[in-house]
Amino acid sequence: MSAAEKKSGLAGAHVFLTGATGFVGQAVLERLLSSYPDTRVSILVRTKGSATTETRLANLLRKPVFSAWKEKVGDEEAARILAERVTVVSGSLTSISELPGDIDVVIHGASTVSFDPPIDEAFDTNVGGALGLYGALLASGSDPHVVHVSTCYVGGIRKGIMPEASLTHEVDWRAEAASAAKAREQVELASREPESLRRFINRSRAVNGKAGPQAVARAAETARAEWVTKELVDYGRTRAESLGWTDVYTLTKAFGERAAEELWAQAGHRLSVVRPAIIESALHHPFPGWIDGFKVADPLILAYGRGQLPDFPGLPDSILDIIPVDYVVNAIIAAAGTDPDPADPQYYHVNSGASNPLPFHEMYENVNEFFTANPLPHEDGHISVPLWRFPGARKVERALKRREDIAEFAERTITRLPSTKRTQKWLDGVHVNQNALETLRGYTELYRAYVQTEIIFDDSNAKKLHNSIPAEMRADLGFDVAAIDWNDYFQRVHFPAITALTNAFANRPQGNKRAQRALPKRSDVVAVFDLEGTVLESNLVQQYLWLGITKTFMARELASLAVSIPKYLRAERHDRGEFIRTFMRRYEGIRVSRIEALVRGRFGRQLINHVYPDALRRAQEHREAGHRTVLVTGTIDLMTTPLAPFFDEVVAGSMHERDGVLTGYLATPPLVDEARASWLREYAKQHGLNLSQSYGYGDSHADVPWLQLLGNPTAVNPDTQLYSQAQAKRWTIQSWATTAKLGRPSAPNASVSPTDEKAVSHGV
Repeated sequence: MSAAEKKSGLAGAHVFLTGATGFVGQAVLERLLSSYPDTRVSILVRTKGSATTETRLANLLRKPVFSAWKEKVGDEEAARILAERVTVVSGSLTSISELPGDIDVVIHGASTVSFDPPIDEAFDTNVGGALGLYGALLASGSDPHVVHVSTCYVGGIRKGIMPEASLTHEVDWRAEAASAAKAREQVELASREPESLRRFINRSRAVNGKAGPQAVARAAETARAEWVTKELVDYGRTRAESLGWTDVYTLTKAFGERAAEELWAQAGHRLSVVRPAIIESALHHPFPGWIDGFKVADPLILAYGRGQLPDFPGLPDSILDIIPVDYVVNAIIAAAGTDPDPADPQYYHVNSGASNPLPFHEMYENVNEFFTANPLPHEDGHISVPLWRFPGARKVERALKRREDIAEFAERTITRLPSTKRTQKWLDGVHVNQNALETLRGYTELYRAYVQTEIIFDDSNAKKLHNSIPAEMRADLGFDVAAIDWNDYFQRVHFPAITALTNAFANRPQGNKRAQRALPKRSDVVAVFDLEGTVLESNLVQQYLWLGITKTFMARELASLAVSIPKYLRAERHDRGEFIRTFMRRYEGIRVSRIEALVRGRFGRQLINHVYPDALRRAQEHREAGHRTVLVTGTIDLMTTPLAPFFDEVVAGSMHERDGVLTGYLATPPLVDEARASWLREYAKQHGLNLSQSYGYGDSHADVPWLQLLGNPTAVNPDTQLYSQAQAKRWTIQSWATTAKLGRPSAPNASVSPTDEKAVSHGV
């Protein structure tokens, strides 16, 4: 039995722990294992996917928080201790299997980790979880001391001193929980109203129309689901504010406390409520700087270091109440080791604002000092962090709204322009700016209440709890916040810890314009190339003009084309297949033999002269790696024969003919957008190809449906919409040079002329 156990009252205790996989829960479990060896611990673990609870426990114990303890005792001893002292209870808070009847202490730390979740999710976890836990405890017949871990901010929006006591509000938390449970059903129904669906469809069609009807439908449904989530988040935020809380997180944590009081304490059981402030990395234990992912203040700190926050609507003299995680753990275990009167629940604020206040302006000065001395890297050097003037919330909001409007107008304008290197650079700049504005907007709304607060959390009870720890043990197991040197903590411990998490100091390539990798040799891979705009620097209209059937014919056609251009542009914007069908009507009445003769002559030469040499070189690289190369196009097969020697197969459309004369009607639907995706799936099945390892090259947003089926998609000289999509999906983006810049490659087989016919198929 350790001295800590004797002094804390945990000697031989059986502790039941919820939230063991979370930030604080991991640290509590580690502390119990390393410093309280006579305790037994049961942890509630939910199965996740195919992983068993035992697997999740094994994975949990590989976390860095346990490394120092395992190094001290050795792996074999650690495994023995776990087998003897740790028991896994399968289930979730709302579905707990039968609990042991000999539990001495419950530490309930499980909760949602988001300040701004959808209202139903917040209530499910923070209120429903409490109801499930206390119901299961009552059913077990045990009478443990419950330590309910909450947050200092449960008091809501207020000013002045908040006492360590039960909350004073008269909100019917059961009615609010019932309403939250119905919220999703109500919002889901609203999202399926015809007016809402039409709005989602119309917006999706405007952006995704060229990609095909299924792409439109998928994007519309995604937009509907996103709208539902956004509405439920707003539902929670607004309801919380209307009741006097900062957000739905603090609202539901307050209701969780009330559930503990009514279901557990008022039934004659012992209850302690521990309310931490903003929990950040460890100061001492298990090692300085230990943290498991980014916590409350960290995204704000890193956004400032990245130069994304030119200013912020915080009050410079408000108190930013931060507490290291090891202080919180020590307070929880100290509370667990007490034995409160069942008629007198205990409340503890584990915070720094009362005894060692950190004004927001001092926090800013610390962050500015660190990132000035240790600037984050940028492709142009290093990021210079901004100077904050604290102009006030209204000025910051007005400036933010103005910048958002300008960025939205710029994006709308640029996406309507032709895709060039210049417009792509403009679009990159707009997207970077929009991401920064989105970050600023999110942080402004999320952190407003925490950086403008005028609350001081009384910590009298917490001080008494700390002082109850024997003097010789306080350095290790205590939580005297007055002893924290904030400048030392931030500069030496916390900021280095969170910047290390980002790998921000590594020299990583920026952006998506990556050099193409060497191709692995394998026989089950296909490389699919689009034609117009990808392999060939031309479009269907230019190819039609290159034919130049006769001088008289072309003079008449040029005049007709000039009149028809607006019609073709409308069709192209709406549906590429519609454009191809419409344009191919111009071939009505032309003899097949005449086209074949032109293709063998001047048209073939013109076509080859407008091929991107980079495209043919890439196709040859794929062939040398043993990959099957396929050129796919919506144009007719008669005009693709000059390109056949460069690919293993050309898949093109065909046109009806009558007595050797073209009718102007396609024999098969155009192989574009979703039709090409469907063809590709079937083609891969027929030839035993692995699409996840295969390659695709396209230039248009209409190519997205089939490009996304492939493991290695590349956007070549993309239009603005495909460029945006490729950036978002982190696809490779390539600019292939024109024939004027690079010499034209010869056909891969010298015995085959570029105008000889080869395998040209008409679809599957």
